[in-house]
Amino acid sequence: MTAAEITFEQVVTMARRLRPADQARLVARLAPTMERLAEQMDHASTKQPRPPLRGLLADLGPAPSAEEIDEVQREMWASFREE
Repeated sequence: MTAAEITFEQVVTMARRLRPADQARLVARLAPTMERLAEQMDHASTKQPRPPLRGLLADLGPAPSAEEIDEVQREMWASFREE
């Protein structure tokens, strides 16, 4: 059987059939490989710069002023009281 013929589910099934001590040995043997892969994934994700959060919504125009917000709140509460 070649590696291309073995599925992930088959490996998991076989690993579950192992004694607990052998399962622990399997995990211990695979752990360094998994750590290297995790480091590579972390390194790859840090290579792509993320856009800065500051100015992310700049295309929407200037933010409303505190006075504008207060005025809209007063209008909303005034109509709420009427209903």
